[in-house]
Amino acid sequence: MRLSRYFLPILREPPREAEIVSHRLMLRAGMMRQEAAGIYAFLPLGFRVLQKICRIVREEQDRSGAIEMLMPTIQSADLWRESGRYDAYGKEMLRIQDRHEREMLFGPTNEEMITEIFRAYVRSYKDLPLNLYHLQWKFRDEVRPRFGLMRGREFLMKDAYSFDIDQAGAQHSYNKMFVAYLRTFARLGLKSIPMRAETGPIGGNLSHEFIILASTGESEVFCHKDYLDMAVPDQDVDFENVAGLQQIVDKWTSHYAATSDMHDAEAFARIEPHNQVSARGIEVGHIFYFGTKYSAPMKAVVATGEGGEVPVHMGSYGIGPSRLVDDIIEASHDDAGIIWPEPVAPFKVAVLNLKQGAAETDGACGELYRDLTAKGVEVLYDDRDERAGGKFATADLIGIPWQVLVGPKGLAEGKVEVKNRATGSRETMSPAAALDLLSK
Repeated sequence: MRLSRYFLPILREPPREAEIVSHRLMLRAGMMRQEAAGIYAFLPLGFRVLQKICRIVREEQDRSGAIEMLMPTIQSADLWRESGRYDAYGKEMLRIQDRHEREMLFGPTNEEMITEIFRAYVRSYKDLPLNLYHLQWKFRDEVRPRFGLMRGREFLMKDAYSFDIDQAGAQHSYNKMFVAYLRTFARLGLKSIPMRAETGPIGGNLSHEFIILASTGESEVFCHKDYLDMAVPDQDVDFENVAGLQQIVDKWTSHYAATSDMHDAEAFARIEPHNQVSARGIEVGHIFYFGTKYSAPMKAVVATGEGGEVPVHMGSYGIGPSRLVDDIIEASHDDAGIIWPEPVAPFKVAVLNLKQGAAETDGACGELYRDLTAKGVEVLYDDRDERAGGKFATADLIGIPWQVLVGPKGLAEGKVEVKNRATGSRETMSPAAALDLLSK
């Protein structure tokens, strides 16, 4: 993509309404625009990052055995009355009426709807276990939306729902999502720590929040230092191995880790002081097991094979891809701007033409741009008629992992300069060597 033809509305001054780094950088980098309180449009650069995040989330859900579908955003109030949550949910739910005065709502979550879909088609234990997920826009009418996407009202959610014949099966489904979440966040460049957490309006009696440590976190969290160095399961993990998955979960829950709502000061005090971590944290994912909370009142039952029927045991599992854009920036930035982990970067390489209009730099940049693109590398070519300092600032601000600086002085020696955005290291090499390095 040539930057001269791209839509990238960079802001030169920090926006006054942005309270935290991620909100400020997303607005400055032209990644999003606020359309109403807590409601944002994703502009092209931000949308590319969001798509990368969604791809990784999907890959790990699919790897675990979950099956993708898509449910509507508008739901009937009658479904929520069946579960007893319609009046209990609170003002965060946007309640509406259609032209026939039927009571509807803009879904903040989908436990009721997925239970209604399940009971319409699944009759036997032979069809279990089952885990259905989708990526869908949600709306929760936060009383005070702030921090950009981190505490917005409209957001993209990956929510998955598991169905099992009994508690033992449901525990295994829970463990699958537990491990899938560890892998997902690691692939996004985040160090997540599973912490015991409240279940909130979802309900249930088993819940973990996946937390990343960040100074702008909304709440205080407490954990053992060992979590910072634990290795996540690799891509060959066997999700059907009940005992193997349980061992992984046991390992990741063997040390103290809790949000402020579940914090036990006495238990935390028993940890050696040098292993105590008390910090601010950001929730990046939340998983719940709630048994028959929804299936019993909504009569989502299956035949047991022994002449009877039982309500299925359920769990729900959420990740907010749109909020993750903010979260990743909070975890990876410096004074100059964003530092994208390569798997979610909008482009892998930025080619900077330091003397636009000069035959030698135009030619070298054009050739490098074409060759990298031909090898499947996503490239943003800064071909604007702009001073070099402005191009450096833009490339650092938007956080492209690799920068190739092409200037007449270097080309006179047959060289270009390659900069790694994360480390700041620079290396001079031939265009052919740069092509080889960046296309790996």
